[in-house]
Amino acid sequence: MNLGLNYKNKEHIFDEREVNGVPYLSFPLLEQTGMVKHGFSTRLGGVSRGHCATMNISTTRGDDPEAVRENQRRIAAAIGVDPSDFTYTHQTHTTNVAVVKEEDRGGRFPDTDGMVTDVPGICLVTFYADCVPLFFVDPVHGAIGLSHSGWRGTVGRMGKVTLQLMEQKYGTDPEQVVAAIGPSICQDCYEVGGDVIGEFKEAFDEALWPELFYEKADGKYQLDLWRANEAVLTEAGVRTECIAVTNVCTHCNPEILFSHRSTGAARGNLSAFLALKQ
Repeated sequence: MNLGLNYKNKEHIFDEREVNGVPYLSFPLLEQTGMVKHGFSTRLGGVSRGHCATMNISTTRGDDPEAVRENQRRIAAAIGVDPSDFTYTHQTHTTNVAVVKEEDRGGRFPDTDGMVTDVPGICLVTFYADCVPLFFVDPVHGAIGLSHSGWRGTVGRMGKVTLQLMEQKYGTDPEQVVAAIGPSICQDCYEVGGDVIGEFKEAFDEALWPELFYEKADGKYQLDLWRANEAVLTEAGVRTECIAVTNVCTHCNPEILFSHRSTGAARGNLSAFLALKQ
């Protein structure tokens, strides 16, 4: 299918898929593991109205609860999972990562921005509207992780924190991990102030600064969260060839993807989904 997305380059990072009128994006790199069902939603294919139109499964955006439930059913069917297996974060821009066990299936983790599990069938779900989704698959130990990384999470090395927990709980070796950096705001669209850049200067080696940000004539900066998160993952030991880096910007595609920079708080959320196959 062709969603009409504006891609930043011609690399084949995503497959555009549609099942029963519900489009979503998937990573061929993750599919090639043969171990997971996954996807990243668009704002299309659901039943929500108004500022959440149409595919929103978040219960925190003022959406109609019945519309949210129907959207959950639709996107679950498209990806090939059961909506009762959806297990959610309630994100607060931390680097808190939860270990999801069988008894947590279908629940929600407060004050949490990432989850890891080795339980087949549980579908990890996280929420976005410009921040960075991070997908992790350990094909050796049968474990997965899914994390939300805004600028605060990136400074806090959310990707590394997630991998360290996978190593601690499942024996994951980052060199054996397949990872993906999902749709989020691109450097061209992400203007920040000197206070944010100050945090990045403290967190990242000076040799990386030219790749991460540049200053404009007005004293503002353009920040590259994609490159920053890629640097976090390679620093943690993930091989460059095992990282799929998004070439889709949420802010560049406001008709297809929810973007906080485009509409402010009057919006639904995009969702990332990741489950080990049964």
